[in-house]
Amino acid sequence: MRASLNQPEGFALDLGFVSGDSPAIEGLNATIREIAAADIPVLLVGESGTGKEVYGRVIHRLSNNSHALLKKLSCRTLEPVELAAHWENRRDGGIQSESDLQTLFLDGIDELDSECQKVLISLLPDGEYTGNGTKQGRLISSCCRNLEQEIEAGRFRRELYFRISGVCLRLPALRDRKEDIPALMEYFLAKHAAPGRRIPVLCQAETAILMKHDWPGNIRELENLAKRMIALGGASRALDGFQPIAKAESRISEMPQEFSLKVAARAASRQAERELILKALEKTRWNRKRAASDLQISYKSLLYKIKQTGLEAAKREPQRQGG
Repeated sequence: MRASLNQPEGFALDLGFVSGDSPAIEGLNATIREIAAADIPVLLVGESGTGKEVYGRVIHRLSNNSHALLKKLSCRTLEPVELAAHWENRRDGGIQSESDLQTLFLDGIDELDSECQKVLISLLPDGEYTGNGTKQGRLISSCCRNLEQEIEAGRFRRELYFRISGVCLRLPALRDRKEDIPALMEYFLAKHAAPGRRIPVLCQAETAILMKHDWPGNIRELENLAKRMIALGGASRALDGFQPIAKAESRISEMPQEFSLKVAARAASRQAERELILKALEKTRWNRKRAASDLQISYKSLLYKIKQTGLEAAKREPQRQGG
């Protein structure tokens, strides 16, 4: 039986790292519970320190293929020959059948060079996924950059983006889930405290300092602060001289044009993707399998994107008008 985000028994993972009561994290965890059992490729997008690798391992452990291996590859130093070799050797480790294929975690896929991108496109399936993890093993990728903008800049291949982003999950920054900070700090203090030693407890004023900070290093920065509290024997010494960084809102107000341009570019990229899918569907008279082939993505990925972008309504509207 698969494990659950609400049932941490048996997990050798930092489940406290991914828990929280904020709307952003609850929504993310709910989506993971829905898609974990499918073999659809997952793209994890988030700032450095938001826990992309931890979430990748959670998805693997919640999947039907959790008994198989998870192999992590760093795209920053990956060579084309090495990538191909890892893909061909994914049956290593006593794997007996296709259902035992490894989950491959590509860390920092936005750092993948052009030659590796070509190799990966040739290795990834472009047909329909089976839905039970029995094709080529699951692929989970992570990135810090906006891949849609990287595509527009010519640094990332569009066909590769479609193949790795069957489901795109955006991990919230810690500044966007500040209500989770007290529980996360309590978790990290308990995690790193020496056995039998007293776990530091923060007073209200010390917690207020944490809540004022913008956390550019995200959860990793919070965990490092917890380690410092353990090393120094308490929160007061670790926070002595700690100056919270100004809130993101104040930085945004200083650069309204830059911020608005980023938002506009992101929205335009999403709209461009929607229009590209719609054109492919109209060209094939809404034959989804043919459209998926034209777009060089899996059939299941296309179904998800149709639902995600609300294109089902675009199909039904002409029918209502014609009736």
